[in-house]
Amino acid sequence: MNSMSPIADLDLRRASLCQLLHWLAMGRVQPQALADVYQDAIERINPELNAYIDLRSGLLQDQAHMADRRRRDGVIGRLDGIPIALKDNFDMAGWPTRAGLPGRQRPVHSDAHVVARLRASGAVLVGKTNMDEGALGAATNNPHFGATHNPHRHGYSAGGSSGGAAAAVAAGLAVAAVGSDSLGSVRIPASYCGVYALKPTHGEISCRGLVPAARRLDAVGLLARSAEDLTVLLQVLAGYDADDARSRRRRIAFALPDWEPGKLRAGLLPDLAAIGVQPEVIEVFESALAKLPHALGDRRTVDFADWDFGRIRRAGLLLMEAEMLGTFAADLADAEHPVSARFKGMLGYAAGKSAADYAVADRVLDAATLKMRRLFSQVDVLVMPTTPQGAFPLDGPAPDSQADLTSFASLAGCPAVTLPMGTLPNGLPVGLQLVGARGSDLRLLELAAVCAATLDAEPVYPVVA
Repeated sequence: MNSMSPIADLDLRRASLCQLLHWLAMGRVQPQALADVYQDAIERINPELNAYIDLRSGLLQDQAHMADRRRRDGVIGRLDGIPIALKDNFDMAGWPTRAGLPGRQRPVHSDAHVVARLRASGAVLVGKTNMDEGALGAATNNPHFGATHNPHRHGYSAGGSSGGAAAAVAAGLAVAAVGSDSLGSVRIPASYCGVYALKPTHGEISCRGLVPAARRLDAVGLLARSAEDLTVLLQVLAGYDADDARSRRRRIAFALPDWEPGKLRAGLLPDLAAIGVQPEVIEVFESALAKLPHALGDRRTVDFADWDFGRIRRAGLLLMEAEMLGTFAADLADAEHPVSARFKGMLGYAAGKSAADYAVADRVLDAATLKMRRLFSQVDVLVMPTTPQGAFPLDGPAPDSQADLTSFASLAGCPAVTLPMGTLPNGLPVGLQLVGARGSDLRLLELAAVCAATLDAEPVYPVVA
């Protein structure tokens, strides 16, 4: 094929962020043309998928035009011309930050820290994606803005609370997306939708301008179609922010991605079935492990007998619900735009708890930190499924256990990566989760890329043509 031949629209929507950066640098595609391809796909597909809830095509075109001009002038940013989606709990100047709630219609006046960094890098911000009400859920079946459907199967959940973001990436309606992750809110939908996601070390990316769920748990999460793409996004967005009380000023750089192949100590849980992982997920997980004898060579069973996954997840949920009582006080009192009975009931549960109950739940974070220190003195990475189950029908109950396997990294402040590991008997994808010690983000991303190349389990993007 001639190196300068036109690239098909479907290939532009299939390509990774790194591939598109290469094509943009070569001049094989221009930002305006790339934006047109994504705009056309969104207009065709989003009405059924409902990944985006706020789109402004004129602004998309304006951003792409500016990126075209910058590339002509030769002064470009790291992500110049790349279409990126944003979860609707981040502030973006001139847009409302709805956070999945009905009454938040006023535009905000300033950008969240990550939005400012994306703009500075030249990214083309496509629009705001759908999410669970107040980010309190893992289904993205929003009573005010509708459900986001899984791109692999209409009528099934995309996961949550960043379900719209994951669905947009999988369906080729965004090259990458920024979401939030407090107990698994980017990793769960990434697993269900068959994409890659990173929850960084707590504090590595500023949360300023993110509507808080629980500030001690909240992290900016990244979603993309390759592990290498996540690395680029992390490098653009990470850094100290003096205006974020939990921003992490690193005394040393990220741990280098220098694990020696074959000598990596991989920790495995002793009995996945005993903690509620479904048999079909265990089968896919064991099949994936069998394909990774070199990448995950030194395997050790780790002791989690002292860790009740369900109870710990519920403790984290109480921390979220209790803090949300303050965050969403005005929304709860807004009679003209009432929140759902489910949302009100979950926050009401926290209202009925005592300060002592909250303190007991809060101590779980310290226990998780100590557990993390002991664990990563014995192994380099914890390997497990991302979710105990695959995507479920939207018209049925949401499993309570969705965040059981993702909550450990959140409570311990660890980085965690999820990547596609295979498909369940019903044809839906499920993810493999890698958890590492604080600061090991780049190492995890390198390992994820190695595993992904061996597994070759990612779906053919875009999932929806």
